Amino acid sequence: MDDTAQAPVWSLSEDECWNLLARGQVGRLAVSIQGEPDIFPINYVTDGPHVLFRTAPGSKLAELSANPRIAFEVDEYDDDGAASVVLKGIASRLELQSEIDAAEALPLTPWIPTLKYRWVRLSPTSITGRRFQRGPEPDRYDSAANDQWT
Repeated sequence: MDDTAQAPVWSLSEDECWNLLARGQVGRLAVSIQGEPDIFPINYVTDGPHVLFRTAPGSKLAELSANPRIAFEVDEYDDDGAASVVLKGIASRLELQSEIDAAEALPLTPWIPTLKYRWVRLSPTSITGRRFQRGPEPDRYDSAANDQWT
């Protein structure tokens, strides 16, 4: 194998993670209520070091009120590569009118025709990402690659 070839998986810097989040529009919000995981697709917008989304009253908002610890994941891919970012943190509903007004000025609209007046801010405690080089799987039975096992 060529030692100058790039590894098929590498870590993203924090800036690269935020750049990917800023480019995205849809992610998955993972929550836990009474020890049971749940995942919701959401459309979102970044605002500084936060992710914001709109929602309506329902299970998502109730679950976030009961347990605000979240994970949020966004992917992107093309023919050559893929990347994934995971933000872990705390969800909080925007309550102050000044915060709501500022959020309303952001470029985010619901994807489905429902009224969504509740804004939620995801504040990260950690953000990590990985980029993947896409390509065919190596030959599983290449004798040179399998020499390490003999």
